[in-house]
Amino acid sequence: MKATSCLFLAVCAVYILHNAHGQHVNGNSLAGTFSERKAPVAVQSDVQVSTRQLAALVKDASMLVSKDGEKAFAELRTPGSRWRQGETYIFVLDTKGNMLVHADPGMENKNQLDLKDVNGKPIIRGLIKAATAIPEKPEGWYHYEWPVPGGLLPRWKSSFVQLVKAPGGKSYIVGSGMYNDRMEKEFVVDLVKSAQAEIEKHGKAAFKTFHDPAGPYLAKDAYIFVFTMEGVEVVNPAFPTVEGNNNFDMKDAQGKYLVREIIKTVQTSDSGWVDYMWPKPGESVPTQKSAYVRKATFEGETFGVGCGVYLADAPKAVEKTKKLTAPELMTLVRDAASELEKRGVKAFPDFRKKGSRWFSNDTYLFVWSLDGTRAFHGADASLEGKKIDGTTDVHGRPYGKLFIEAAKSTKGEGWVHYMFPEPGDIFPTWKSSFVKRVKLPDGKQYLVGSGIYNMQMDKAFIIDLVNHAASLVQEKGEASFDELRDKKGSFYFMDTYVFVEDSKGMILVHPAQPSLEGKNMYNEKDVKGKSFVREYTEAALKKGSAWTDYYWYKPGDNTPTQKYTYVRKVQHGSKTYIVGAGYYQPDNVKKTSQAQKTSSRSLEKK
Repeated sequence: MKATSCLFLAVCAVYILHNAHGQHVNGNSLAGTFSERKAPVAVQSDVQVSTRQLAALVKDASMLVSKDGEKAFAELRTPGSRWRQGETYIFVLDTKGNMLVHADPGMENKNQLDLKDVNGKPIIRGLIKAATAIPEKPEGWYHYEWPVPGGLLPRWKSSFVQLVKAPGGKSYIVGSGMYNDRMEKEFVVDLVKSAQAEIEKHGKAAFKTFHDPAGPYLAKDAYIFVFTMEGVEVVNPAFPTVEGNNNFDMKDAQGKYLVREIIKTVQTSDSGWVDYMWPKPGESVPTQKSAYVRKATFEGETFGVGCGVYLADAPKAVEKTKKLTAPELMTLVRDAASELEKRGVKAFPDFRKKGSRWFSNDTYLFVWSLDGTRAFHGADASLEGKKIDGTTDVHGRPYGKLFIEAAKSTKGEGWVHYMFPEPGDIFPTWKSSFVKRVKLPDGKQYLVGSGIYNMQMDKAFIIDLVNHAASLVQEKGEASFDELRDKKGSFYFMDTYVFVEDSKGMILVHPAQPSLEGKNMYNEKDVKGKSFVREYTEAALKKGSAWTDYYWYKPGDNTPTQKYTYVRKVQHGSKTYIVGAGYYQPDNVKKTSQAQKTSSRSLEKK
């Protein structure tokens, strides 16, 4: 069985986890504690502390507390000491959530048990549980989102904590954290060991915990999966709809029986690493992904529990076939529309020819009537004749409805993004389809379209997306904001989203991080000190539209990556808005082709 989407997909997790569940939280939240108190600014170090260094620091601090008890707290607070350098510092909690030592004095001597991050994840409760939930494992990692000291934008922070008993008999949680957007081997091993313990203690009742977005088992781009020894997948938070399927014969992108390998590993070694090739979300070329798996037993039943991760510098496969770019796919669909206008259904046989321009590799055409009936499907004729206007993807995104809306729009064409399996596969992956309205010689109207799996964003596509959003804001003003925020709509997919600001830099719409709405970002700087919000706001107000680039952390990566953002000035009544979207340029794309530049210029004029 072919598998070119992700069995252990980080997507959605990027989609599900990384900022997809962002929301204002009640009570004691990150936004209402750290930022408002304006903690002392610490310059972010270019040299990242390693996971092993951080764990060693916490263990040494724990030894100090176990030896000197509360007298050690004064030493742990000393600025410039090994316990407190830049953004790395030791903190101490008691088991009831009282903060006893912290780099921000305003947090000390207060109960922080209800402190949550921007996604509503309980920070202090999670830290305490990491050190106390498993008696034979009085230490562990916990992951949450928190701003770099003095900053506004949250990043993933991974904290290592250890339970320690002072000479007086009191127990404390000693810990420290590091800003790390990527899952490391140490994190994955710790996560799987904890999940194994949950299963061996609670059995199948633990499975619900693995799905909890506010729990410890969904972090960054990682999640726990569970198989029976027969190959039945019983836990997959990224794709709950596949739970219950037998995937014993599932292959990776290069034909490796990865589920069989997972089962063999837990049966023969109890634990170990399994490597396989899989495309990262938004990439078409498979990258080596490594899964750590362990055997868990409960009342005589054995499970394989694991977690997959793309490690730093993981090797990539050589791309065998070149994927179409967004402008190239748009040209293909528009040319197909011209054929249909001239020849009608007589064009269908040509559209079915494998190896032709119309059907190459996993790129094929489809045609729908505007009432939602599929008239033609280039890859599978058995799907024709079915009314599917109400079709939704695995996350409930109504792509059938979105196809028809795009075709019936004033432009008569547009992009729709959804999760859909590649031909011959059962696991959905991101697909971006361009559809266009067309009138056949008999006078009937249809839509014709084609899609790209794991499409890489480029300038032409982002311009088209922003133009679409700008038209909506120009027409409806604030009444358009809910549509722009809709995670099942046209403006939010993979790690791409549309944002809206006022002319002063105030965030009005930010679906990836709703907690930023209402905050002024005008003076926000990138990791290299560039005032990127100020730059693109001033440029848009002066020129009407503009591109800017700056360096930020791509989800799942600790190295700052160049991000390109396109913005447009939009007027609705007396109010001026800045509408924009951005993308991280893939590593293997060094230059924008002349064709893309030409397409970008034509789109920009629309």
